[in-house]
Amino acid sequence: MRNRIVILGAGAAPGVPSLGMGWGSCNPENPKNIRMRTSTYLEYRGIKLLIDTSPDLRTQLINQNIRDIDGVLYTHSHADHLHGIDDLREINRISRQSLNFYAGRLTTAQIARRFDYLIATRKQVNNVIRKASLVPNIIKANRPFYIKGVKITPIKMKDHCPECLGYVFDDGEYVHIADFKSLPPSAYKMITKRPRLLVMPLTTIKGEVQHAGLEGVLQVLKRINPEKAIINHMTNECDYDTIDSLTPENVRPAYDNLIIEF
Repeated sequence: MRNRIVILGAGAAPGVPSLGMGWGSCNPENPKNIRMRTSTYLEYRGIKLLIDTSPDLRTQLINQNIRDIDGVLYTHSHADHLHGIDDLREINRISRQSLNFYAGRLTTAQIARRFDYLIATRKQVNNVIRKASLVPNIIKANRPFYIKGVKITPIKMKDHCPECLGYVFDDGEYVHIADFKSLPPSAYKMITKRPRLLVMPLTTIKGEVQHAGLEGVLQVLKRINPEKAIINHMTNECDYDTIDSLTPENVRPAYDNLIIEF
């Protein structure tokens, strides 16, 4: 069975072009520089998952005709990763069922506070014609959980926000790293296989207080040593061709609607 990911959106919080700074360093003639905010769709060993719900989620799901999801994995509660959550009610309307989401304790608490109307229980599906119906599942870093028999291990990101998680599938077959400044030793210990595919964020080339720059990203890539890697979550400081020229041959920058099979 072939697995695949779809980069639904390859941009950071402002998107590209951004309202305030426009195209920045990005070449406006290259369509790969047009970026919605980050969400990723994953088909892996028969399960269909979203990782984060971008504020652009409605358009992203329509673009890829995604109508069937087994669950949503949240990395953290920043708006560019979360605030498209209400668009999941269309998935509820199609299935007439609640949808499970998986997140750390702090992220789950933020979701329940900001979007209290969408929280359902396993015993009671919300009226899906009127509002979303999502069932929270609290997960912990370095403690595996399973969705339809697939082992998923959350790993902790450091220095981005109070709680940010990445995800390791089947001990490393696929690894999804979220916003980070650094990774603790415990995160690397959860990756016991050479990944077939690694997805990780860049944001800006020079780095920011809460984000690793290109040098830090390449150091993590070298240590994990995946077969292939995709860099996403880029601002308008990250021109597609420039990033492509600065990364190894097995690493490529993402663009909206990029599909990778592995």
